[in-house]
Amino acid sequence: MQRLESFIFTWLVLSHRLMTEVQLLGAQDIRRLATALDVSPTKKWGQNFVIDPNTVRRIVEQAHVESDDVVVEIGPGLGSLTLPLLERAAHVVAIEIDPRLAQQLPLTVGEFAPSRSANLTIVNQDALTVDSLGLAPTKLVANLPYNISVPVVLHMLEMFNSINEVLVMVQLEVADRLAAKPGSKIYGVPSVKASWYGDVSKAGNVGRNVFWPAPNVDSGLVRIVRRDTPGDESLRKDVFAIVDSAFGQRRKTLRTALGAALGAPARVDEILAIAGIDSSLRGEQINLDDFVAIAKAAKEVQ
Repeated sequence: MQRLESFIFTWLVLSHRLMTEVQLLGAQDIRRLATALDVSPTKKWGQNFVIDPNTVRRIVEQAHVESDDVVVEIGPGLGSLTLPLLERAAHVVAIEIDPRLAQQLPLTVGEFAPSRSANLTIVNQDALTVDSLGLAPTKLVANLPYNISVPVVLHMLEMFNSINEVLVMVQLEVADRLAAKPGSKIYGVPSVKASWYGDVSKAGNVGRNVFWPAPNVDSGLVRIVRRDTPGDESLRKDVFAIVDSAFGQRRKTLRTALGAALGAPARVDEILAIAGIDSSLRGEQINLDDFVAIAKAAKEVQ
């Protein structure tokens, strides 16, 4: 009788674990799912699936995901990162453009994390067109397709001011550009625009062998910690237009490069004088506060 009771107890414990624990996808799981769906990663959507469980756990850990977070994930693919996010977060909203992958994801979660199925919402849509999620996301965590990584990050930060922290994996070159500071040769439009929303920093490098198929470049992790923006939406648009103009002719001085956004050289000189910016500088030598000062000064000059 005691042996039977012990067996029943052990079976109940194991059954509970199977129902509650989240299992992560490995390389064999990824390939099995891809074969069943007849899915081949496409360049069109920049698909490279993560096949290393340690990498996705590292991302979730570094993203500081807590039990009360609503996480938005862009391009979940076959669910490698979705599963560990569900393990930590209160809810995950996964935005997937590929309809086959969007339909498969809840089935994968049902198999590998059945107790967390109700905590997943799937949006089958282009992330660049999403302006409402039904929930207020608190974090953006994603392995972003290389071809749209910067526009997606900026779009999500613009649309959802509830996002307080971002951790994304992008092409290493893009990661370096996003986190670059004034004076660097790679400091440019992405660096300034991302800094409008928060403090940007590199959070590490990721090798190419954790992906299937392996890309031709390494990846990097970028963190953005939200802070108050320097102004309202009208000012943001003015600043971004000036930033685009300044780096549109990167080798030109501000006096010349800003003509596209601010007009004739005489007007540019007057605006820069009010802003306290040397007109002989180039865009790569000034920071976000300087660009904001220029935008505000431009409103004073008719």
